[in-house]
Amino acid sequence: MPPSLIVHGGAWDIPDDAIEACKEGCLRALHAGYDVLLNGGHALDAIEAAITVLEDDPVFDAGYGSHLNLDGYVECDAIVMDAATLRAGSVAGLRRIKNPIQAARAVLEKCPHMMLISQGAEQFAFDQGIPLCDPEDLVSPAEREAWERCHKDSHAAEHHRGHEQGTVGAVALDDQGRLFAATSTGGTCCKLPGRVGDSPLIGCGCYADHETGAVSSTGYGEAIMKVVLAKTACDFLRPAGSNPTRAAQAAVQLLARRGKGTGGLILLDKNGKPGYAYNTPRMAYGIANSEAGFITGV
Repeated sequence: MPPSLIVHGGAWDIPDDAIEACKEGCLRALHAGYDVLLNGGHALDAIEAAITVLEDDPVFDAGYGSHLNLDGYVECDAIVMDAATLRAGSVAGLRRIKNPIQAARAVLEKCPHMMLISQGAEQFAFDQGIPLCDPEDLVSPAEREAWERCHKDSHAAEHHRGHEQGTVGAVALDDQGRLFAATSTGGTCCKLPGRVGDSPLIGCGCYADHETGAVSSTGYGEAIMKVVLAKTACDFLRPAGSNPTRAAQAAVQLLARRGKGTGGLILLDKNGKPGYAYNTPRMAYGIANSEAGFITGV
């Protein structure tokens, strides 16, 4: 089976001066993940490699570069899901993990539970050999400046690159037919401490089922949760002959109509055919497969 990879860097009102940085970040993530697939590697390794690149890039709201909460701390969430087993590994409220996708993978592979939060998640990750970092190591200068503006003045969209949106995600199918999806985020700017959005929730920020396909969502979390966006998109892939792009579009239309929210998603159907849709001004994305080569867009 030909391998396939799709990534996103968030659906939001990406300003003109950030377009190239978003495209370049998505392209680096594609190369990191697709190189794994081309060498016969596992889809799980591919999405971890891709997401790690995005988490390390301060242009995106995940890992380093995450928005700060109301108290001035980064709290990250992440999830990874296996389409074959429907098992997921999810973490939320991380303040001391440089790459939350690594913690999510540890939960997937080594934990009897499917979701851990806060100090418990950090302790589990540490016990699995994932080092803890200083909370300040997750704070980029741009986000510290944005938080200080909000803190001293008023919480306003113009202080931020991605005021309400900015998650990252990846979906991969390898040559053995293994299908995985993942999502990672720093959440919304100036969120209440302890707030958890859609990203680490199964069916909302991420879903994967080998009977249909796999999805990573991005956007306004409270609206995405209302319509269980990722699972909804997978369900639209269930009828025979479903088109991935139309399934993605239908899910985003439901997000707007019933959820009254904005966002987007990327997906691969069970055969690795990509699709994406969004109702925000822009969404950063990238696709890599044998048919298209490497494609990025905003």
